[in-house]
Amino acid sequence: MTGTKGTGAAGGRGDTVAAVVRQWQAVHPDLDTGPMEIIGRVNRCAALLQQAEDAPLRRAGLSRAEFDLLGALRRTGHELTPSEVARETFSSGAAVTKRLKQLTERGLVDRRTDTRDRRVSHVRLTAAGRDLVDTILPEQLAYETAVLSALDDTHQSELASLLGDLLGRLEGRLESLRT
Repeated sequence: MTGTKGTGAAGGRGDTVAAVVRQWQAVHPDLDTGPMEIIGRVNRCAALLQQAEDAPLRRAGLSRAEFDLLGALRRTGHELTPSEVARETFSSGAAVTKRLKQLTERGLVDRRTDTRDRRVSHVRLTAAGRDLVDTILPEQLAYETAVLSALDDTHQSELASLLGDLLGRLEGRLESLRT
């Protein structure tokens, strides 16, 4: 892909992606590194956020994926099948099965077999699971607020809007780009 150089955002920033972009521009000045400036930063932010390990979740002995599963059950307000949990949490069926087993052993979710089709199970939060989600969610949101506090409210709103627009456009479209 040839074209103009990156947007120039890399030149004025001291983040790690800016250094990578400058290096690529030196090696291939004819390539447009603009996409790298966005995707590289989104990926780097995601990696740093994952490294932070979500302190409130860690204290509760939960991973982000386990909390997302519990949260899906809480916010929908009703039982879900494991397939529905997978869709709600953007997870694979195998990952959901593993998490459900762990959360069931901890007494945070119950599974029951469907009375009409024994191959289908239904998952619901236990009282302990509901209480845990309701306790941790405000703490987790406060933690996430602190993480994002480097940006003022206007920048947070702009970023949320831009990321929402990008996500909305990408969902479903990436599969067609892979083929």
